[in-house]
Amino acid sequence: MLRNKEIRVFVISTVLILGIGVLLGYIHSPVTALFIAVVGGTLAVCYIVWMIWRYQRMIQLSSYLRKIMAGDTSLDVRDNREGDLSILKNEIYKMTRMLSEQQEGLKKDKEKLTDAISDISHQIKTPLTSMTVMADLLSEPDLEVEKRQEFTYHIRRQLERMEWLVSSLLKLSKIDAGTTLFHKEKIEAKQLVKEAAAPMEIPLELKEIDLEIEGEPCTAFIGDKNWTKEACINILKNAVEHTPNGGKITISYEENAIYTEIRIRDNGQGIEKTEIPHVFKRFYKGSHAADGSVGIGLAMAYSIVTNQQGDIEVNSEPGRGTTFILKFYKQVV
Repeated sequence: MLRNKEIRVFVISTVLILGIGVLLGYIHSPVTALFIAVVGGTLAVCYIVWMIWRYQRMIQLSSYLRKIMAGDTSLDVRDNREGDLSILKNEIYKMTRMLSEQQEGLKKDKEKLTDAISDISHQIKTPLTSMTVMADLLSEPDLEVEKRQEFTYHIRRQLERMEWLVSSLLKLSKIDAGTTLFHKEKIEAKQLVKEAAAPMEIPLELKEIDLEIEGEPCTAFIGDKNWTKEACINILKNAVEHTPNGGKITISYEENAIYTEIRIRDNGQGIEKTEIPHVFKRFYKGSHAADGSVGIGLAMAYSIVTNQQGDIEVNSEPGRGTTFILKFYKQVV
C-alpha cells in the first residue's frame, strides 16, 4: 500500500503536522504536548486503518473487473449499503449485466446467421446439382433440339426458383435479426386484399378457382402495407396450391374495438391435426405439399405478422379446407 504515492504523501504530511503540533504544545506545557500527540496519533491511526480497509475493497473491485474482462459475467457485486464504493459496485454490476445481455444477443445473432447460411446452402444444393447435370448434357454437340430446349427451360425455371428462394431467405434473416423497419401507417383492408390478390389472378384462372372478397369498406388497421401484403400473398398462394380445380377461396375482413381480422379460407384438402403446430416452421412441408414447395412462404408470413405485434392462426379440417386468421391489434396511445 505504501507504494501508492498518494498514501506516502498523506503519511509524511500527517507525521510532519503532528510533529509540529507536538512541538508547539511542548512550548506551552508537556501535558499539552502529550495530549496533542495522543489525539493526533489516534486520529492518524484510525484514518490509516480506514484507508487500508478502503484499499482492500478497491483491490477486490479490481479483481472483479479482471474476471469480467476474462468473460465471467455471472458475478454479483451488488452492495446496498451507503457510500461511494457501494455505488461503484452497483454500477459495475449494472455494467456486467448489460455486457452479459449484449453477449447473449451477439450469440443469438451468430446462431441466426449460421442457420440462415445453412438454410440457403441446403436449399440451393439440389437445383445446383440438377443444373450442373443439364449443363453437361447441353454441352454435347449431337443433343437433339427438343432436348436442348427442354433442358434450357428447366435451367431457367431452377434459376427463377433459386432467385426467389435466396431473396425470401434474406428477407427472413433481416426480420429475424431485427434490422427490418416496419412502418406504421393506416392500411385499408379492402385495398390491401385487392393488391394481394392481383398477382394470383392467373393461377386462379388456370385452376378455375372462384375468389370471393367480403367485408366492410371502412375496415382498417395500423401496420406496414408492403410487408403485410407480402404475408397475404404467401398465404393466398398456399391456398391456391391446396385448392382443387373449380374450388373456392374466400377472403374476409372485419374490425372490432380490439383488433382488425383478415381471414383467408379455402375448401381444399385441409391440414392434418398433427401437422397444424408445424405449418409455420421454416422448410416444413406437410403430407399434401405441392411439388416444388420449399416450405418458406408461411414461415415468412408468420414472421411478418408477429413482428408487427399481430397474431396468425390456422384452423383446418382434412377434406373441408383451411382458414388462416390474421389479427392486427389496435395501437394503444
